[in-house]
Amino acid sequence: MDWGRLTGLSGVLCSLSLLSVIMDLQLDGVLGATRGEIEYHLEMGRKLLAAGQLAEALSHYHSAVDVDSKNYLTYYKRAAVFLAMGRSRSALPDLTRAIQLKPDFLAARMQRGNILLKQGNAQEAHDDFEAVLRPSPDHADALEQLAKAEDLEELQEDARAAYHQGNYGGAILALERVIEISPWDPEMRELRADCYLRTGDPQKAIQDLAPTTRLRNDNRAAFLKLSLLHYSLGEHHESLNQVRECLKLDQDDKDCLGHYKQVKKLSKQLDSAEELIQGERCQDAIEKYEGVMKAEPHVPHYTNLAKERICFCLVKLKSATDAIDVCSEAHQRDPRNAKILRDRAEAFILNQDYEKAVEDYQEAQEFDGDSNDIREGLERARKLLKLSRKRDYYKILGVSRAANKQEIIKAYRKLAQQWHPDNFQSENEKKEAEKKFIDIASAKEVLTDPEMRQKFDAGEDPLDPENQQQQGGGHNGHAWPFPFNPFESGGSFHFKFQ
Repeated sequence: MDWGRLTGLSGVLCSLSLLSVIMDLQLDGVLGATRGEIEYHLEMGRKLLAAGQLAEALSHYHSAVDVDSKNYLTYYKRAAVFLAMGRSRSALPDLTRAIQLKPDFLAARMQRGNILLKQGNAQEAHDDFEAVLRPSPDHADALEQLAKAEDLEELQEDARAAYHQGNYGGAILALERVIEISPWDPEMRELRADCYLRTGDPQKAIQDLAPTTRLRNDNRAAFLKLSLLHYSLGEHHESLNQVRECLKLDQDDKDCLGHYKQVKKLSKQLDSAEELIQGERCQDAIEKYEGVMKAEPHVPHYTNLAKERICFCLVKLKSATDAIDVCSEAHQRDPRNAKILRDRAEAFILNQDYEKAVEDYQEAQEFDGDSNDIREGLERARKLLKLSRKRDYYKILGVSRAANKQEIIKAYRKLAQQWHPDNFQSENEKKEAEKKFIDIASAKEVLTDPEMRQKFDAGEDPLDPENQQQQGGGHNGHAWPFPFNPFESGGSFHFKFQ
């Protein structure tokens, strides 16, 4: 026997044994540090989650998974944080991984089944609930959710069948129950949105499409469709917001970029027109709105809006006849628009047609009973109607309500010369002329005095004796605006006209 070789082999074995011991000690140290680190991150995650600091909790669960990718609990707890943050799509892979690591982990099965059910994946949810029921046949939640999954499959089939048959009302009824069970299913929401569009209800279609932008990754098609719908409804600002969201996902998207340019141009025109109105440049605003109608002749909402605002501008410009024509056309296009009725009422007042003004204000109040403008306008129109049945100074002088001081004085001089009592021979004619002359002089006095004219325009006659008594006097306590009535002073009275 070669004792030397034997002694050498024994030495090698001793060395290997010693190395093994050293490696075991080092591995125990590493595993100890890992376990401690995992426990730290899990504990911090739990505390932060309980405190509602979700982002910070998620960061610790990320670290726990990085340290030990074989721990099913770390995935499950991270999934819980994702769910608390409303990120069900992110939670799903973690739950799946936890189930792979521990197939009999029923809590993860139940949670994944619930997510799949809400996402509309009825068959996969069905499988998870059955997996829970195999070891626990009396699991109440699993039994309830399994029944929902079975109902969902049947309802989805009914909805699709009704849609393909053109029975959009029936499809909507089925989809209401489908979406109640699976609110995170973008496909079913998009289907119902299409049904609403086909039945002429774009607002409800928008309500269904809006959540799908979050339920699908990079859902540019939904953003574009939302933008187009808002645009067709005349909601240009919201249309611009939606198409911008599309371009955030891909700034070179051809369809979104083309629509963006169109919306931006029109929106700029409309905003500019409103700024002109605010700056009391109504004629310039009218030109802008006429440009809007030419740019979008096939979108009724923009024509309606333009007509409404042109109606408003013409009233501001005191173009009574044109305002009545445009406001009437706008009213035909949009009969329930209280603003158009209010503006036409003001045009009728300018045209001294107070009965029609009252009628329009009353109708406007039916559509917008809370408006102070409409309530005050109706009260003023009624006062003006009442006054017009006594004395209407504008009608007396034959001038419009928009007449300036120079036009009023010119009309007064012409009528005063025509109706001066000295121009008449018989006593009856003179008395009639005196009455007319006093009315003409009163009209001139009220309409050339800014304060009195403002009162009259508000529906109050400043020369009415009843008003003067209520207010404690007037022009020297007389209805006549001068210290005396020239036709009661005796003798003949002569006017000289320049």
